[in-house]
Parts: sequence; C-alpha cells; structure tokens
Amino acid sequence: MTPESEEFGPVFIQEPDDGIFSLDSDDKKVIMNCEARGNPVPTYSWLINGTVVDTEADFRYSLIAGNLIIHNASEAIDYGRYQCRAENSIGTVLSRDALLQFAYLGAFSGRARGAVSVREGQGVVLMCAPPPHSPEIIYSWVFNELPSFVAEDSRRFISQETGNLYISKVQPSDVGSYVCQVKNTVTNARVLSPPTPLALKTDGVMGEYEPKIEAHFPQTVLAAKGVTVRLECFALGNPVPTITWRKMSGNIPKKARLRKSQAVLEIPNIQLEDSGSYECKAENTRGGTAFRGHLQVYTLPQWISMINDTQLDSGEQLHWECRATGKPRPTYRWLRNGEPLNSQSRVEMMNGELIIHRLQQADSGMYQCIAENKYGAIYSSAELKILASAPVFSTNPFRLIATVGKDVSLECRPRASPKPRISWRKNDRRVHASRRIMLLRNNTLRIINSSRSDEGSYVCRAENQFGSAELTTVLLVKEPMRVELSPIRVEVTVGESVVLSCKVTHDPSLDVSFLWLLNNQPLNTQQEGGHFEYIQTSSTADLMIRSILLKHAGKYGCRAQTSADSVRRGEREKFCGEHLGVYHLTVSRLEWGSGPTGYVQPLTVDRNPEPVTGNMESAMAVELNPWVEYEFRVVATNGIGTGDPSASSRAVRTKEAGICHCVTFKHYLPGNGSRAHNNLFFFRPQPVSEEFQNGEGFGYIVAFRANGTRGWKEKMVTSADSTTYKYRDETFPPLTPFEVRVGVYNNKGDGPFSEVVTVFSAEGEPREPPSEVQAFAISSSEIKVMWKPPNPGPGRPQGYEVSSWKDMEQEEMGKKKRTKGNETTMLLTGLDGNTQYLISVKGFNSVGQGPATSPIKISTKKNAPSLPPGNLMWIQEGNNVSLSWDPVKARDNESEVIGYKVLLRQEGRGHSQVMRTPNSAVVLTLPEGGTYIIEVRAVSEGGEGAASAQVRVLTSSGKRSLCGF
Repeated sequence: MTPESEEFGPVFIQEPDDGIFSLDSDDKKVIMNCEARGNPVPTYSWLINGTVVDTEADFRYSLIAGNLIIHNASEAIDYGRYQCRAENSIGTVLSRDALLQFAYLGAFSGRARGAVSVREGQGVVLMCAPPPHSPEIIYSWVFNELPSFVAEDSRRFISQETGNLYISKVQPSDVGSYVCQVKNTVTNARVLSPPTPLALKTDGVMGEYEPKIEAHFPQTVLAAKGVTVRLECFALGNPVPTITWRKMSGNIPKKARLRKSQAVLEIPNIQLEDSGSYECKAENTRGGTAFRGHLQVYTLPQWISMINDTQLDSGEQLHWECRATGKPRPTYRWLRNGEPLNSQSRVEMMNGELIIHRLQQADSGMYQCIAENKYGAIYSSAELKILASAPVFSTNPFRLIATVGKDVSLECRPRASPKPRISWRKNDRRVHASRRIMLLRNNTLRIINSSRSDEGSYVCRAENQFGSAELTTVLLVKEPMRVELSPIRVEVTVGESVVLSCKVTHDPSLDVSFLWLLNNQPLNTQQEGGHFEYIQTSSTADLMIRSILLKHAGKYGCRAQTSADSVRRGEREKFCGEHLGVYHLTVSRLEWGSGPTGYVQPLTVDRNPEPVTGNMESAMAVELNPWVEYEFRVVATNGIGTGDPSASSRAVRTKEAGICHCVTFKHYLPGNGSRAHNNLFFFRPQPVSEEFQNGEGFGYIVAFRANGTRGWKEKMVTSADSTTYKYRDETFPPLTPFEVRVGVYNNKGDGPFSEVVTVFSAEGEPREPPSEVQAFAISSSEIKVMWKPPNPGPGRPQGYEVSSWKDMEQEEMGKKKRTKGNETTMLLTGLDGNTQYLISVKGFNSVGQGPATSPIKISTKKNAPSLPPGNLMWIQEGNNVSLSWDPVKARDNESEVIGYKVLLRQEGRGHSQVMRTPNSAVVLTLPEGGTYIIEVRAVSEGGEGAASAQVRVLTSSGKRSLCGF
C-alpha cells in the first residue's frame, strides 16, 4: 500500500477556540472553526454542553466543511461549551471544549437616587450598582457633568471590582452630583447611572478617627498562572490613611507595582511562587487596621508525555501512558471513538495508564487521553491498529552455497499478524533440533560445522489463523578452497623484478576471482606506473612486479573468492635495502620482519628502549606491570644511524596478578562527618589507579575491632571508585576507641593491609539546650540575643542556630540564623518595628541538631520617626555656621526623638563627619576653602529617621556673612 493510499484516523488540524460574540453585531452569525485530516476524509458533527447539535432539523445551524455556523445567535439558547467531533471508518475523535459567551451591556435603572449627606472630614461610599453585563466592564465616575471625571488620588478611589466610589475624607470641594459610567470591554458600549447628589451637613465638622477598610480584595483570590493580578485595598479615615502592603511569608515579588496611591497591588505574570497570604494595612495618626487574604495560583494541565499511534498483533497487550502537570493535580479519563472507555476484565485504567490485555480486532480505533482539573482539560489522541494478515514472504526461493566445515544460517522472516508458527522440513522430512541443528528465536535455522550430507532443499512454513506461506532454500555445500603461495619470503634489490604466485584448488563448479593486496589495501595496478601486472588463469593469479622501487616493500596478500567462500592468504613480505619490515605483537612477545639492528620501545609507560641485535625478529618485554595495556614500537638502527619508529602495535594487556600495593586512607573522628550517634566511624581511601590494581575484581577490605578485643571484623567494599565507608552499630557508646586497618583485593587474592590506626565512634548530636537565653531590643529592626553553652559532655555543639518568629505566626514561618562558630551572641537584623517576637536557641554539629530552648518573648522598638527635620535655617560667619531646624514630632506608632545627628562632608568625598546633639540647633566650625554639604536626621530608640534637605555651604576667608533657608 502506498503512503498516499494508507488509511488513518482523524487528526485535528484546527480545533474550536473560546469566543465572545457581541449581541450588538449587525451580522447575527457565529462561526465555530474545526478541521481534521484523515483517510478516508473525515465527516463532522458538533456537541453543545454534551448534546449533539441537529444541523438537519434546526435551520439556525449549518455545516461548511467542519465549521459550525450559528445564525441569529442568542445567549439564552447558544451560550455553552462546544465540541467538534471528527469521524471516518477508522474511528472518532473529540476536540477540546470551546466556551461561547455573549457580550452585552444593559441599562441602569431609571429610578432616581437619593442624596447622600455627610459631615466635612467624614468618609463616604457612593454605590454604582451596575446593570447586567458580560463580560467585564470598566468603571469611572463623572463629577457634575461630562467630561469632568473624578481623578483618583490618596483621598478618592474607584474600585474596579465593585464600581463604587470611595472618598476617605470629604472636603467642601467634593459637594456636587456624581454619575457612574460603565464601559463594556468587548463592545465598547457605555451607559450612565442616574446622578447621586453629595451634600455637607451643617451640624459640625467630623473630628479625626482611625482608618476603616471599606474596599478590599476577597479572602481567597484564585488566579491562573501567567495572568496579571490586581489586589485592591482602600480605607476611610481622618487624616487620610496611608496604605502599605506586605506578604506574610517572604517578600512581595520584585515585579509587583503599586497603583492608585498604593491602593492597588499589581502583580504581572503571576507564578506559583507568588502564592501566599498578603496583607494591606491602613494607618493614620489615630491608629491603623489591616486586612489579610490568600492568593492562590492555579495552572491548567500541560502535557509531559502523550500517547502515540500504535500497531500491535492480535492477542498482544497494549500499554499506553499519558502524564500531565497542573495545579490542582490533573485526573485522567479515556475515550475510544469519542465515547468513555470503562474498566473491564481486559481493560485497566489507573493514573493516566491504559492497559488492554489480549487485544482483539474490535479494539482498533481512535483513543484519547484527557487530563483535566477544575480549570481546564487537554486531549491527546492516537490510533490503535490491530494487525491481522496471513504470512507473506518478501523473497523468492533461492540457492545458498556454503563451505564444508562452516556454519550456515537459513533465514525465515515472513510478514504476518499475529506472529505465525514456524516449522522447517528438508526434502519433505521435518527438521528436528540436534547438537548441530538449532532453531533460533528469530526462526533462523542454524547448521553447525556443515558437511556435504546437509545439502538439500529446506522449506520454512509459516502459519497463523489467516493462512500460511512457504519459502524454499536450496543448500549446496562445497569443499573449501586452498591457496598456495610461492615463494613465501622474497628479498630483492631496487631495479629487479619478481613474480609472486597465487594458486587455488577449488570446486570446479564454482568460479573463482582473485584480488591482490598491499599492506592490507587493494592493489590498483593501473595507478602504479606499469610496475604491476596480473597473469591469471582459471585457478592461478600471479603478480609480476617490474623494476622494483623502495616504496614497493611491504606485506602482499592474495585473496581468492568464490560464491561459497573467500580465502585470503600470503601476507607475503619482502624488504629492499634499508627498509624495515612489518611486525605484529602477540601478548608480550614482539615480532617483526628481518632487517638491521633494532630495539623495542613500550609506549604505554615510561620505560627505556630494550635493544636487540642481528636478525632477531622477536623480543621479550620484562618487568611490566600486571593487568596493564601496552603498545609497542620498533626502531631500526645500523652503523649509519637510527631510522624512524614504526607505527604503534595494537594494545595488549598483561596477565592478572596479586596485589602488593598498600592502600592509604583518611579516617574521621566524631563530629567530622558521621550523621548519627550509631555511626562508629568512616574512612575515605586514597584512590588506587588502575595501573596498580593488578587485575579485575578490585576492591577494599575494611578490618576493625574494639580496643582490647581479639577478632577482626572484615567488610568488603566491592567498588574501586568508592570514596567512603561507614560502619554503624548502636550497641557501642559514643567515643568508643576502635583499631582500623584497610586492605585491598582482586580476583587473584588479597593484598597487604595498611598500618593499624585508632579511631573513635561518633559522639552524636547535642543532647542539651543552651541556658540563660537573654534578648535585648537594639532598635526597631535589631535584637541582640545572648546565651550560655550547655554543660560539657558527648554531643558538643559546633555552633548555634537562633530561630525568631512573630507572635502571631507559626515557628516554621520564622527565620533561622546560625553562628559561624561557638559564639554565644547574635545580632538579629531586618526585623519589623514595634513587633513582638519569640526567640529560641539550639546547638548543632555535623551529626544533627540538639533540643531548642523554651522561646522567650521580646518586642522591637517602635519605628524611627518618618518625618525629616524641616525648616532648616543657617547663618554663616566666616567659617562658623549656626544651624537650626524645627523639632521632629514622632507619631503614635514611632519612637520618641532623643536627639539629632548632623552629618557633614566635603563635596566630592564620601566620608562624613558626625555630630550628635540633643537640641534642634548646633554651631559648626568648617575648615577654610571648600564646599560642604550638611544634613540632619532625628535619632530615636528605633533608629535614625529620614534625612533633611541638604545645605550647601562655601567657606572662604575674608567673605562677608551669609544666611540662608
């Protein structure tokens, strides 16, 4: 069957997508797209909310190719989830769901809205009460008349969740008429609400009051991965509250942005790590309040592995697996030809796996794996084809010629499904297996050491329930060829000629062909300038070499070949003048062609050349390392000099031997690597290179015994690459002394042991907590912690870990910080101001952690003053500068000011001089010549406050007095 005519099931090219259709559209026609390829060409049908759309009976629906056309679309009838179904004779597949929505925007109620009266300084919420709409709308408010829109700032806020207008503190300028305008994001249609008058009461002005959060994000916010999330938070209050944000576990993502005077926290491209609890806090001088909610990020299912088209024989087992990621974790279901597939006696479905046992022809069709969570579903489709065909051989009967004494393989490879039963017969008699005749797993008939009696007609028969077929092979067994060469070794002089003879004895019914080789490469007589000539008969092929040159020296071979076998003989050698002959290597004995004096040089290790003299053609290399691969070269020398080295021989490995090399190792004392108190010790051997392993099966022997005992315990470490060995025994107390020695072994036996060393078992993790833990608040962000170490004993700490967490949090959400050594003090930094913390301390070493102390409570100091010193005034008289400023008044939630820090630095230099003063004035004496920059900061127990505006002073003797603000 050609690829063009091969049948296959439907495969989607285009699936329907979610869509929003505007009801205001002049053309009331919706098109849902669907296209699939397949052979035969697929037909299409559609489902809405799982019910088949009857395009024949309902004139509002029509199909063009696979596309569904909806005429006079209506939200009441046509809103829902659509699926395209593509079908041909192979099977049926369903597309993904596509949600069809309708965009519209209704009108506000025409009922008049009552006036809202508040006192000056009071907060107010004006309700929008939007009309019915789909999908989202955008809210804005008109003040008095178009195009005067309400501008949002720290005092006024429009929620895009509720549409309401929030004014935290009403002023006389706010009096007027307010209209809510909504805009549909799809149709761009706009509608206006009836006006809402806002008036001031005349019975007085509202005093200051603490914030009250009126607009906030939901208690739980669900967001799809990758979208932009906007969290709203706005409060009424007098003075106007300030909004701040924080993430309860960790930091707010760096990509986040604050919008609308910090009333909106916007997080673009939301990711799973952005999940967590978020808090907005509203504060003014009268107090503060907070709202906390949880942001939960979900992800749609995404494929990790999908199913693929599969062809199997009847009776075999199908095993498909599909895997997807998603949050929540996806569940799986299966369809066959568009219908749900249920578990049966032959069908198993579990966690994305589908197994069908004993496949039948009825199991053929289109299968789909669906991975879904409550936010979406994805489809993976594949075709299962159950093969069913009678056996067919692709080759015709043929003749096979073999050589006496050689093994023969008769192949039998039919195409069939299911797999056929195979039987062999020779000359109409069944072939049975014996020591010489084997039926291999691939149905090949193998004859060992063939003889003339094996000749005959062999028939392979393949049979299954759909039919049978046979393949005949005629086997002929011939006597092997014999090649005779003369002369075997030839020595000639440059310019002479020689004939190399190659004679073959062979079966006369077979034709023979010859090929001469030089140095294992086919000899091309046409490219050798007429130096070579073949003289050939039916059974001989002589090679004539005329006017020999130095380059013609080498190893010559004659290859004779028939249809039954190929014989390569000769490898004839000849040498001319000073040329060195060819050699080969067997084990450690080196052989080469005759020639002048030479020497042998091993290449693998650094050894001096071993000289040999006269016409020696071999040498014995001695004192080599056992079980090491060596390569050799031969260099010729005579009275004139030394020639170039030969090419390297093939690598040869010496025999194995026992080990005489002692291993060295590092042992480790308690606390330096053991991971539990029952780890007695462990060692790290110095690696033994392969050159000294002396054979296969190399490993280590660890022998040890408790001090004062006789017998040694031995443990085998079978890997030469092992870097450590640990021994555990819970019956020994900590710090028990042991004698340890390490040996080596290979397949030839054990080697020597190392010297005995004494090691101690591990002492374990710390057993007691530190004592007398104290904590002191240094500033609004710093706490100093002090403690005393536990009593001396086993499990000595190598350091300490200090845990700190807020009073309202779990300990797991807190921070942990470790000392660099056995220090007993630590400064905790980066803490929140005016916040109560719980603190505990525990010791640790490399074995583990000890128990923690009971937590103690300590509060950080209030935050430093947020306001900078203002109204700086300065008077300069020569190099003296009198500087004064307005005192800084701390807010209720800030530390009281206890003084001021004046920083003075020369322009262009980084170093500052610092002067402290309890007053709001100071006199500075400046050096002559230069420009100086002065700034002032308030100082409190909570730290330093914000810096004032900078003052620039130019000093120069003889100038008049200056003053400035």
